[in-house]
Amino acid sequence: MSGGTLVAAPHRSLEWCRAIVRKRAGNFYWGLRLLPDPKRSALFALYAWMRRADDIADDAVDIRSAQDQLAVFGARTREILSGEDPGDEELWQAMAWVARNWSLPAEPFEEMLRGQADDLSDRTIETTEDLLDYCRCVASTVGVLCVTIWGYHGDEALDLAIERGVALQLTNVLRDVGEDVASGRCYLPAEDLRVHGLSASSLVSWQREDVCESFIRRWIDTARACYDVSLPLDDMVSKDCRPTLRAMTGIYRALLDRIDAAPRRVTSVPGVSISKLAKIMIAIRSRRGSS
Repeated sequence: MSGGTLVAAPHRSLEWCRAIVRKRAGNFYWGLRLLPDPKRSALFALYAWMRRADDIADDAVDIRSAQDQLAVFGARTREILSGEDPGDEELWQAMAWVARNWSLPAEPFEEMLRGQADDLSDRTIETTEDLLDYCRCVASTVGVLCVTIWGYHGDEALDLAIERGVALQLTNVLRDVGEDVASGRCYLPAEDLRVHGLSASSLVSWQREDVCESFIRRWIDTARACYDVSLPLDDMVSKDCRPTLRAMTGIYRALLDRIDAAPRRVTSVPGVSISKLAKIMIAIRSRRGSS
């Protein structure tokens, strides 16, 4: 928290954000519930902001119109972060409250919007570095904002949050391969596919089983390495937020384990998932395991 007395919460706006998280954030909701307030409400507001940005890109019918909407959204975000009047809209009231109570850097928001803009462009994920850059834009930025709100100690915490974000987004990419390709998008590097003699379509049709499995396992191993490297982060965030970090990570690691058990699952539409009960059990274990 930025210090001083907490600015009064706009309860109606924060409740609106909570409802969005509950409806739309199937994998994050159970972890975020473990946070104490006001940090929980701040993360609900942050998720609602990210959901709005995602929807502008994901629901685009006319690319130029969506790009314009994203530019307006970015400009409004900068206004809110700089302390301008949020007006009557629930999202901006909630985000203004967050900005007044926590010293959030503007750069992660700008990077997230850059990632959404890339989704609206014809840019191809050509190389491994392209994919990692995309992960840092759309997920590591979230990690940096989360630990800033939660509180942390240790000079390495922000770097480890970036690694954890990459791990989570790589898991996202793997679980949605079939769904993404069906919608005309592939986030796995085209260069890497070519090295394996594959294309996005031949991967999702699983034409060469051994090659396809080897290719997917390479990315499973990359994601696991990012989880392992970032493990010290779990003990660097504030004690009251550790259960949430462990739960959110645990849910995504369970998704990765499910893919690892049968790599062909990445071709499924809809994407790979785990049950609501499994998520609840992970959250319970995360709370009990906090120290």
